[in-house]
Amino acid sequence: MKYCPNPYLPRRRMTRTVHVGDVAVGGDEPIRVQSMTTPATGDLQATVEQMQRLADAGCEIVRVTVPTVTDAGYLPGIKAEMRRRGVRMPVVADIHFSPAAAMASVEHVEKVRVNPGNYVDSKRFEQREYTDAEYAAEVERIAVRFLPLVDRARELGVAIRVGTNHGSLSDRIMNRFGDSPAGMVESAMEFLRIARDRGFHDLVLSMKSSNPTVMIQAYRLLAARMDDEGMDYPFHLGVTEAGEGEDGRVKSAVGIGSLLEDGIGDTIRVSLTEDPVAEISVARELVAQHERARQGAWSTTADLSVPELRDPYRYARRSSSEVELQGTAWGGDRPPQVEVLVGQVSTPTEAIDQVRTLVGAGVPEETRPDLLEWDLVAPASADTWSEVFDTLQSEGFPVRLSLRLDPAAWSASRSGAVARKAHRLTLRCSPQQDPRDLDAWMQAAAAASTPILWEMEVPSVDQMFAAADAAVRLVQGSRTGALLALRMAPGVPLVGAYRLLAARLFAARQETPLVLLHASHDDKEAQLASAALLGSLLCDGLGDAVRIEGPAPARAAQLCFTLLQGTRLRLSRTEFISCPSCGRTLFDLESTTQRIKEKTGHLKGVKIAIMGCIVNGPGEMADADFGYVGGAPDKVNLFVGQLMVARHVPAAQADDRLIDLIKQHGKWVDPPALAM
Repeated sequence: MKYCPNPYLPRRRMTRTVHVGDVAVGGDEPIRVQSMTTPATGDLQATVEQMQRLADAGCEIVRVTVPTVTDAGYLPGIKAEMRRRGVRMPVVADIHFSPAAAMASVEHVEKVRVNPGNYVDSKRFEQREYTDAEYAAEVERIAVRFLPLVDRARELGVAIRVGTNHGSLSDRIMNRFGDSPAGMVESAMEFLRIARDRGFHDLVLSMKSSNPTVMIQAYRLLAARMDDEGMDYPFHLGVTEAGEGEDGRVKSAVGIGSLLEDGIGDTIRVSLTEDPVAEISVARELVAQHERARQGAWSTTADLSVPELRDPYRYARRSSSEVELQGTAWGGDRPPQVEVLVGQVSTPTEAIDQVRTLVGAGVPEETRPDLLEWDLVAPASADTWSEVFDTLQSEGFPVRLSLRLDPAAWSASRSGAVARKAHRLTLRCSPQQDPRDLDAWMQAAAAASTPILWEMEVPSVDQMFAAADAAVRLVQGSRTGALLALRMAPGVPLVGAYRLLAARLFAARQETPLVLLHASHDDKEAQLASAALLGSLLCDGLGDAVRIEGPAPARAAQLCFTLLQGTRLRLSRTEFISCPSCGRTLFDLESTTQRIKEKTGHLKGVKIAIMGCIVNGPGEMADADFGYVGGAPDKVNLFVGQLMVARHVPAAQADDRLIDLIKQHGKWVDPPALAM
């Protein structure tokens, strides 16, 4: 079962075009950007004011929450005020729990979003075995409640989004399919089949989760299942409860960007716990970076019909051997390591100051890079670097040091002297490299027992296969510990090239550790494109170390740790799962999230969910340790896992009660003292 024809050179998934008012979605249309309002729907002026700001920022479709029939009654006034202000943007009614609210809303909007997990079914966290007949009867019950909306939407020309949330799968789905991508997909497919059998096709699908890996797997599986059943409806992408600040942006880029790289996605929303206007620039930049990387169709004469190593619907880390660098292993069961390219060696004093900045006493151990690398661009740099190395060793700095060299610029005798000191050598090469140069370097490294990172350049799409095979030959011939990285020329798909390399290594029975490398031109690209590209590979279990080049070294290290936090592969601080605000939110989500972060952000590995209301609360907290959920105005419900342990706690007391819970469960440590 395939979700795309070629995982090494993906093309955009072909879908039908669905019209949401005047905005066409899918087909050959641009990837659309959308958002959601945060005021209460009944606050007409605040809602339309925010819509106007969203439209001015470039938002193309806007969603409003409609929890009740009463809220649906506000929609005509909102539409009238939009017309009065000249705000031209399709409106989507967001429905949970209430078919009646959906029926009242469809008269006034361009699209209705329904959540298949709670439109008819309920969620009480009950366990029950369904016979096939009982299960079919439940699906028929859904049809009875859903078809009136389908029929009226067809009469009015209104689209429907069937939007599954990982956090609100029904008990029925959970009992048969589990809390899984398969359950998310089947939840939506039931609604799709009902609509399709009725002849209704103005449908859009979404599979949202706060966990980017789950979200990626669910969309892929949905694409494959729909293809098997002859469906071609467009997809709306989003990571729900991504959070705020850089964490939210990186987590969103991992999920959304990974799928765009796979050719999946027709509209996107970056869900941030911030003013929704802030979402638009991030979403537009994600789309722009994706489109710049794909200028012109990827094509090649090379045969890329190579069996894949990975299972795209289930996480499993690629098996890799361990390569030890100064007491720490790259590969094996170790979490991905963080590497930083410091740059060229200038003066010993400057180089040593750089090391102190990156791994000195003022840097928390959890966010210190595991390896620092310098470029040696001329033989004369070796003496400077040797002085730096000796000084650092004498001062006992706990860091591994690597040198990146160009084989053509060095003689074997000079390189051998350097190699005896470095903890690792990085050798840049290409598919056309003279084998004699490479053999000389392998001999020099073997004599010094120095591991080598072979950094293979991929000069073009046509050279992807040659580069992968050349890399395999290098590790087969290496006489000491070997690692591999790829460096892409512009226009070469990074994700596809690494997937191909992993497949060729698997075919050759080589378990060489992989260093994932992305070179960026500016901070936005470093933040978003690196998260999308490297995050895609990490979520598929590929990668034993990460390196982001372009930003200053300290910034590059910060981005690497944020990426590993967002993919949940290496937690260096508290993991927060916080939803974007909307009209259902029962407290000020932005200030509450910031306040709780300030009090608990030092709890490495602890997961805390902060939810404005109960719609996705317990479900999205599936792997959270603790939850802080709006239960009523100025009241908070507290959770341990999915179990509510305190109901309607006054908001003024809720922060302290949350900390007490963390302490009771043995997960509290005092924050580190501030450096004087």
